[in-house]
Order: sequence, then structure tokens, then C-alpha cells
Amino acid sequence: MSRKMPRKRISPEKFNIPVELIKSGFYTDKYFVRTRKVLLAEGNHNKVIMQIFPRDNGYICGIDEASAVIYLCSDNPHEIKINALHDGDRMSKNETVMTIEGDYSSFAHLETIYLGILSRGSSVATSVKEVVDAAKGKPVLFFSSRFDYYPTQIIDGYAALIAGASGVSTDANGYLMGVEGTGTIPHALIASFNGNTVEACRAFYENTPDDVNLIALVDFDNDCIGTSLKVARHFGKKLWGVRCDTAGDLRDISVTPIGNDSLGVCPELVYKLRKSLDNEGFNWVKIVVSGGFNAEKVRRFVELDVPFDAVGVGSYFFR
Repeated sequence: MSRKMPRKRISPEKFNIPVELIKSGFYTDKYFVRTRKVLLAEGNHNKVIMQIFPRDNGYICGIDEASAVIYLCSDNPHEIKINALHDGDRMSKNETVMTIEGDYSSFAHLETIYLGILSRGSSVATSVKEVVDAAKGKPVLFFSSRFDYYPTQIIDGYAALIAGASGVSTDANGYLMGVEGTGTIPHALIASFNGNTVEACRAFYENTPDDVNLIALVDFDNDCIGTSLKVARHFGKKLWGVRCDTAGDLRDISVTPIGNDSLGVCPELVYKLRKSLDNEGFNWVKIVVSGGFNAEKVRRFVELDVPFDAVGVGSYFFR
């Protein structure tokens, strides 16, 4: 088991684990619940070394929470020894990433829980790291919470940040790392101002804290360039950036209609947007892209030297 330099673990109490429900077997596969009952009834307290391993390469996440479950919900936690990698470590197929040593009857009912934690966290962390690597240093924003059940936000956001995401969309996502959620303007706010992007941005700017960057969503009228120039002319240096989020089945009016490559947020759109902003002296305005991005699309944008400054990724991280 490869180890990095010692790092601080997250305190078990930080996870708000439902200890009594877990101890009761409520979340556990029935055969583990029955196994424990059999062992206790037979007075079988054999000590074991449980080895946890992945079935593929990736990045481990969930170690601290899995350990917390074992320490808080086992019968004799002081007699159990855990050795493990740290969250965010690289893991290889079939590598032992965690061992649990102790009386098996005292933690047999926890296997479903800790394996589920490790599977979920590692899956998200590995997906996020793939995109982070593809982005070659450009910020990757974790905008995935709307695509899953809300109680998973804490561990998902933690996994994303561990894997190198630059920001998360909800406060729950950032809870374990002490990070606040971040975000721009949704289409719904623009619609609430009768489709007037400038007016929606004005209201946003005047009613949010000074440390919140003004990033205008500019695809509401399917004219990212025209809308970006309008908000840039109106707000000047107050405008931090613009975000293109054109749907994958739409084509911005500035884009040449040639095949599916011209749909959604495509390279041509971002090239033209950057050039238009620079031509009018708005070279400080950053461009954020989102909508249908995955590792392959991000990698392609980087290889083509598309001038985007950050990318928001949503549903891909859960696929």
C-alpha cells in the first residue's frame, strides 16, 4: 500500500453519521446482519484482517468517512486497527487501499456502509480528476448537484475538491473542506427580468456581496457575442466574466451551421467571442464554458487552444 506523507484526517464527528441506525443494521445488506448475529450467538470472536481493493485504477476517496463509520459504529472500536491510503491518493487495480484488523463480529454489520462510501467517493473523485487532468490547469467547476439526490452533496463535493475541482455549487458540497458554494446567474433570473440579461445582471450585482464576482450568463437570446458585448459595455470593469451555456441542440447565431460540431458551446463560438471582446477592449473579461462538457470535450478544447478560462461540468461526473 503506497503512502504519501502523513496528512490530517477528518474528525469522525464532522460527518454527522446516523450511528444508531447503522448499528441497527438498517442500511446493511441482510446477509451481513445475519452473519453478525450468528457469530455473536456462537461466541465466535476470531480476529481478521479485512482488505479493501478497487477493481480498476482511479483515485481513492471516502477513507476518512469509512473509518469514521467503523470507529463510531463497531462494538469495540478501541480494539480495531485501520491502515489506509489518504483521500485523493492514486490507487491501482487490485491494490489494497485499506485494511481493517480486529474481531470480525464487531464490525461485520458495517461492510455495506464503508464499501458504499468508498465506491461513491472514489467514483466521483476519479471522474473529476479525469476532467481536471484534461483541462491542463484551467479551473474545473463542480456543477453536478442538480443531477443527484441532495443528501449525497456533502461527500460528492468533498470528492470533487479532493480531486482538484476549483469550485462547487452548493455550501453542502464544500462543507467538509470549509468551502462556500459558488455560482453565476441562472436562466431563470434572466427570465424573471423579461429576458433582459443586462437588467438581471444589474439586480444580481446590486444584491450580492462585493466579493461575489459578476459572471453574466450570455446565451439566453442565443447570441453569446451580442449579449456579452452589451453587458461588458454596461458594467465595464465590474464584469468579471461571461458564461456560455448554449444547449447541445441549439446553434448560436454567430456560428457557421456545419454539422453537429457547430451546436452547443463549440470551439468556433468561443474563438469568436474572445476576438469580439478583445476588439472592443474587454480583454480582461474571462470566458466560462458549460453545458455538455466531459473529459473528451475538455481535452479537445485544450488541444485546439480554445480561449476559455474555466469550465463547469455537471451530469458527466455521475456517469
